[in-house]
Amino acid sequence: MPAPVFLVGRKTRLEPLAPHHAEALAEAAGEDRTTYAFTPVPHGVEGAHGYIERALGEQAVGRILPFAVINAVDGRVVGATRFQELDYWQGPMVWPSVPGVPYGDPATAVPDAAEIGNTWLSPRAQGTGINTEAKLLMLRHAFETWGVRRISFRADARNLRSRAAIERLGATCEGIRRAHSRGLDGVVRSTAFYSILDEEWPTVRDLIQLRMAGTVSPAVLDRAPDAACT
Repeated sequence: MPAPVFLVGRKTRLEPLAPHHAEALAEAAGEDRTTYAFTPVPHGVEGAHGYIERALGEQAVGRILPFAVINAVDGRVVGATRFQELDYWQGPMVWPSVPGVPYGDPATAVPDAAEIGNTWLSPRAQGTGINTEAKLLMLRHAFETWGVRRISFRADARNLRSRAAIERLGATCEGIRRAHSRGLDGVVRSTAFYSILDEEWPTVRDLIQLRMAGTVSPAVLDRAPDAACT
């Protein structure tokens, strides 16, 4: 299973999620909760401790790799994100397949595919570019360090903010699965699915970097995947 890692950018730092983040995580989550309708976000210090404990339990069995999102400028915790749905395609073919179980030594295995999700940011961090840089750091680690073949994203079809953020990254829409699961609000939700493949990564990386710089080349946009999901 992949080892915890620090990922550092110009304005964003991703730290392995740990118990010492609980109070700061609770503070970030408590600023204004009106934007958290579709994403599980801890409430209060006790809730943050439970959130972290559950995440570390899933990490211990190789299901996720969770991060605290830090504003690198002032050192404040502003949210959380994670790699999840880790999948491994190495080793002999077996049927039925066993997803999420690496071949060989689990301590050194890295996934061939993963999902980035369960991302939330405090209101003061939204729209600052922290989320975009966090995604760039995670995508770069996945494609250039792990060597994954695919990174996926998903969002409640009603969550237009998250879907727009995923589409701005240049991820390709795979469609909307209708009546896919129960939403955080208890309503049966449809889910929008997106992905980035390894052969698409150089173009997507250039697009993200140009967006962060405020200059998007028409040539890059011409090569970008069709992101819109309907």
